[in-house]
Amino acid sequence: MRQMFDRIAPTYDRLNHLLSLGIDRRWRRKAVDALAQHKPQQILDIATGTGDFALLLAERLKPQHITGADISEGMMAVGREKVKEAGLHDVISFQHEDCMALSFADGTFDAVTSAYGVRNFQDLDKGLREMQRVLRPGGHLLIVELTPPPCFPMKQLFWLYAHVVMPLIGRLVSHDNSAYTYLPASMEAFPQAEEMENILHRAGFAKVEWRRFTFGISTMYLATRTSSSA
Repeated sequence: MRQMFDRIAPTYDRLNHLLSLGIDRRWRRKAVDALAQHKPQQILDIATGTGDFALLLAERLKPQHITGADISEGMMAVGREKVKEAGLHDVISFQHEDCMALSFADGTFDAVTSAYGVRNFQDLDKGLREMQRVLRPGGHLLIVELTPPPCFPMKQLFWLYAHVVMPLIGRLVSHDNSAYTYLPASMEAFPQAEEMENILHRAGFAKVEWRRFTFGISTMYLATRTSSSA
């Protein structure tokens, strides 16, 4: 997994925007705005990749600090350059982390976020418990994920796009034969809506809200950590 993301790091941002026709920017903004009311000051951005979401969080929420965590040094190297260009190196830092065993102390962060990375967890339950652990009591988890649309005809149209068009464009731009074949498979395997809500409750989150974007192609989950450890 780490090697795959290292390989596609140079073209990752361009491909994301191209494959979503640029709509992913709007999904990210809506998700960040849903978190804004809670005014988090210390944020952990899990599976931060090239730092796109961390930069958006910094721009719209003005927190004290954001830690971007990822297993891919190649992706974070791109992110560090973007943060440097934006003049936000005092606000955003990057740290190599295994999301299954985070190095941070319990209750370190006001918010934990992840945009389009949770579906890559080797063990979803374990990863969510780690995210819950490093949140302070009453802190918030924000997840945005790609999800197959649930209803006809978008469900069928998206299947065609994800399994035929997306891998073709991905290979042409990234020159990687596996990464954008893996993407639709990981989307389809990821739990959605009420199922994901139940998983978040099981991980120790008391309140879970979810919202679909653009016919269900992307889904946002906003959850609150319980007052005591699960």
